[in-house]
Amino acid sequence: MNTRISTLTLARPDFDPWWRRALCHPLANMVGAAMAMFLPLALSFALMEALLPKDMGVAWHNVVAALVCVLGYWIYVKRVERREVTELGGSGAPGEWARGAGLGVLLGLLTLAPLWGLGVYRIEGFGDSFPLLKQIPEMLLVSVLEELLIRGVLFRIAEKAWGSRRALVLSTVLFVAAHLPGEISLMGVLVTAAASVAFTAVYQLSRRLWLPMGMHFAWNYLFSAVFSVPVSDHEAKGWLHGSMSGPEWLSGGAYGVEASAMALLVWVVAAAILLRRAYSRSEFVPRLRRAT
Repeated sequence: MNTRISTLTLARPDFDPWWRRALCHPLANMVGAAMAMFLPLALSFALMEALLPKDMGVAWHNVVAALVCVLGYWIYVKRVERREVTELGGSGAPGEWARGAGLGVLLGLLTLAPLWGLGVYRIEGFGDSFPLLKQIPEMLLVSVLEELLIRGVLFRIAEKAWGSRRALVLSTVLFVAAHLPGEISLMGVLVTAAASVAFTAVYQLSRRLWLPMGMHFAWNYLFSAVFSVPVSDHEAKGWLHGSMSGPEWLSGGAYGVEASAMALLVWVVAAAILLRRAYSRSEFVPRLRRAT
């Protein structure tokens, strides 16, 4: 009698390491994703400082830092969260960024035009075009870093864990907190909060980061590099030599246009319209309830 003996190969259970299980918690996941961006960012600054000539350091530092932030985020999502990085997908990215930039320019002009008409903003002359190029790397880094951190990390992870409303509040509070150092007024806090809500709403509408990145870049660049208006308490030297005067609640004072009542009006209206559109498209995620 022939006896066939079949052997069964038992597969080993695929247990995740302890650090991956720990990162399943939303707060730990936020910290891990942020560290995946900031550690390479700090390393890139150190290397660029040591390797590049001083006269080209500022521009290259910021360009490389922006790319490193994106790469760190991408690797973290792919390796730790183990999913496709759809929020940074390349298909259609230039068009989305351009639409976001167009919206940022529109909001900027809607803010500045009335101030110019009221005599609060005045053009005093023209400079050379060098600031138009010089400030691109810095504004690129600011928009990429802040949108990756606030929308890509904090809002996205919080929304998945606690729902859109709580995530919106958390991301807005942290965005405002990041701008608190400096001579910011209550008006500046309100404008910053409204802008954060608008950035989050455009992210919700597309579920990608290109729109808020373009929008954020264009707003900062327009005022700082073109119209020489301070943004978030940062001195501006742009192509047009302009100045703000008049009551602080309208001019924004030392903090800049982001502490102006006109900016508050524009950003509140924009945030309301964009949030309403996101809500009407069912982009608000409810809070997940634990099973009992």
